[in-house]
Order: sequence, then C-alpha cells, then structure tokens
Amino acid sequence: MTSTQHAPDRGRAAGAPGAVAAIRLDGVTKSFGSVHAVRGIDLEIGQGEIVAFLGPNGAGKTTTIDMLLGLSRPTSGHVEVLGHQPREAIARGLVSAVMQTGGLLKDLTVRETVAYTASLFADTRPVDEVLAEAGITAIADRKIVKCSGGEQQRLRFAMALLPDPALLLLDEPTTGMDVEGRRTFWSAIRADAERGRTVLFATHYLEEADQYADRIVLMRQGRIVADGTGSQIKALATGRTVRATLPDAERHLTRIEGIVGVDGVELRGDALLVHARDTDAVARFLLSETPAQDLEIVARGIEEAFLTLTGDTPEGATR
Repeated sequence: MTSTQHAPDRGRAAGAPGAVAAIRLDGVTKSFGSVHAVRGIDLEIGQGEIVAFLGPNGAGKTTTIDMLLGLSRPTSGHVEVLGHQPREAIARGLVSAVMQTGGLLKDLTVRETVAYTASLFADTRPVDEVLAEAGITAIADRKIVKCSGGEQQRLRFAMALLPDPALLLLDEPTTGMDVEGRRTFWSAIRADAERGRTVLFATHYLEEADQYADRIVLMRQGRIVADGTGSQIKALATGRTVRATLPDAERHLTRIEGIVGVDGVELRGDALLVHARDTDAVARFLLSETPAQDLEIVARGIEEAFLTLTGDTPEGATR
C-alpha cells in the first residue's frame, strides 16, 4: 500500500477562501446500456460538511458513490475528490468508506481485525485510538462471530478511520445499532467534522438525516431534486400546516380555499387544518377575518418531504 498522505487543505472550514472542495461533480452522467442511472448532476460539498445523500431505491445514489470511490467512471462529466481524480484520492489515503456489508473474518477478534487492516498501510492512526473513537474498546477482544450487526458496523467505522481520511463515505452507517450506539457514533462524526473531515452518508433513517446532517441532497431518477438544510427541504416539499379552532368553519371554507398558496383544507369538528405554501397569508386571514383561536403553524416532517419530492415511479430501473 502507498503511504497515507493528507490533503493540504484538511482542517480548513467549509467554504474558507482557498479551500479545495471535498467533492465536486460537474455535469456527471452514467449509463449502463439503455439505462440512465445518473442523468447530469452538479454537486459541490465543502470540507467539514456532514451531508445526507437520500433517495429511493433506484435513484442513482449507489452509482454516484461508486464514481466517487473510483469504482466506475462517468459516461460524461467530471468527478473530483479533494482536488484529485477519485482513484488518485483513494491511493493517497484521503478517502475511506463504510459500507453496509463487507467481508469480515469471523474467527478474528475486533482488535485483530483492526490491527490486520492497519498493517496494510504504511502510516495509520494507533489501533487503540480508532477503537476508542468508534466506541468499541470494550469489545476489542471479542471475536467477530460473536458481535452484533451494530457492533460489526462500528468495527467497519474504526477500520475506515485508520488512514485518517479527509473524506468519509458512509452507506447506512447505523444499521443494527441501538440508540446508545447511534448517539456515540454521531457524536464521533460531529467531532471529526469540526476538525475538517467531510462526511457523506446514505441512510433510510430519515429522521437521523434531519437531525445530524448539515445539509440534505435528495436524488430521484438519476437527478438531484433538492439540496438544502432539513428545514429548507421540508419547506420546499410540503409547505406547512396552520391549525386553529374555528367553530362554524364551513361558513368560511370557500374564502380559505381561495387564498393563494392553499393546497388543502381539513375539518375535524371545530379543528381546522389548512395545508399551504404561504401559511403567513392563511394566518393573517384567520386572525383578521374569522373568530379563529388557538392558532399555530406547524412544519411537516422530513418523511413527508421525502415522499413528496421522490415519490414518482422511476423511469426504468436504475441503481
């Protein structure tokens, strides 16, 4: 293996002057015969960002990650990782990946597995250090065959930390972990990001993405359909809901439904729910033109946003 080298810009804040982008995709497409898995995406991720990469099965996430890891080349467009071609960045030890599955030798202990992996590099972090950061020091002498799925996933995380990568790619990183394990894992990820490490993770735990990611990138049918903070994604996708107590609400329905930006109105007894893109306009009308009381504006959840933005049936199978 080549010796580990670190990016000269590692540790600069994301977006700092002169900082090299951790990931840059320009007009990237990838086709497999007649199947268009990635249909022209542009994406830039700065160093130190934690980014959730979301989308339904077949959205093109796996294909995009494969290109970032140098496992496949784009049909067209340009992929750059920390200022290098992906395979060069990998060879320099700048990138590590934690995949949901992967071969682990069942008869080795956790410590033996990490030590064996470390022996493949000319320069790595100390074994005990990465065990501690991954939260698995207590099971260091346990054989892999005796480890739970969550413990094995944290072991893969420890192995990925050995070369001290500037970019960490994670596929379903907390699968099988209990609540405490997830909390420990994301605490370690946040501490790493504050030191300049960039993290891109794919997950089906939507609330986890909303809670821990600085930014969410949503893909559908090989294209990026949304890119922003969790709050921005939720607002973009579904607007908000105005809830109020309004006796005799039927008398006001026609005018409420006619407010610009109203997507739907529900009545539940005296409770009125108005789904709208411009909830301020709805609130102003209810407070000034009706006897509505107990008014509140509620944002919808990340799951509803995900379904709204990615719910269309893909055009053909993609990876």
